[in-house]
Amino acid sequence: MPLTRKGAATRLRIVEGAAGQIREQGVFALRLEDVMARTATSKSQLFHYFPGGKDDLLLAVARHEAARVIDDQQPELGALASWEDWQQWRDKVVARYRAQGPSCPLHVALSELGSATSAARAVAGELLGQWRGQLAAGIRRLQDAGEVTPELDADREAAALLAGVQGGVLILLTTGDLTHLEAALDVGIARLRAARPGTGG
Repeated sequence: MPLTRKGAATRLRIVEGAAGQIREQGVFALRLEDVMARTATSKSQLFHYFPGGKDDLLLAVARHEAARVIDDQQPELGALASWEDWQQWRDKVVARYRAQGPSCPLHVALSELGSATSAARAVAGELLGQWRGQLAAGIRRLQDAGEVTPELDADREAAALLAGVQGGVLILLTTGDLTHLEAALDVGIARLRAARPGTGG
């Protein structure tokens, strides 16, 4: 049965409250009592929306944060068709992570929840697959436009770029330094630019 508008708002409040709790204390310190206090909800309300208790809540948080990671990069990520588009996406990613700091949804979805439950791990895997797929689609658009050699493995290049972004975000969260994230993006895009037709990839 679909949730009412009020019900959806209450469920979202609980999910966002749990995500905030995880950012502050880590997933293994998460207590439902703390989430209820933080979100001003009762035990009956929490179990109404999450009948499976903590595992259901963790899965909902994983889905919520994974969606945020992708949504925060749109519409640029889904429209990578020119070098200008890639630069705009790059700038948006850097700006987002500069603004988010420790409130990074990528950290919650992967580092925290990725090891919490098998269902949350599956969501983390789906997130990475979707992100990689959109990057690969952007590389293929460059290939179709004759900007990048068709011999380049778009999926492998997308995977390498994504790994660089994740590493850069982890270092940012650890040190507060954006340098590595910017370098990963810049070097990854420069590598694509260098793979022009006739250059041997």
